[in-house]
Amino acid sequence: MIESAERATSTAAREYHHGRTPAAWTGSIIAAVAFILGAVAMVTGPNWTLMWVASVLLVLSLVAGGVLRRMGYGQS
Repeated sequence: MIESAERATSTAAREYHHGRTPAAWTGSIIAAVAFILGAVAMVTGPNWTLMWVASVLLVLSLVAGGVLRRMGYGQS
């Protein structure tokens, strides 16, 4: 009985739900920084260099989230 409870606890600890995964958090944080930089770029000019940096970061957030998900850090 105790062994099955330990197995259930260890299995539940590795499962993630509702997007609360390292892959989702990484992608979301990088995307949020990209949108903030894009907003600052538009307010201050427009500053096209900063806008392109924000665009690259936005694409990077998609790539980082996808790579982390394939590495097993996302919800399957």
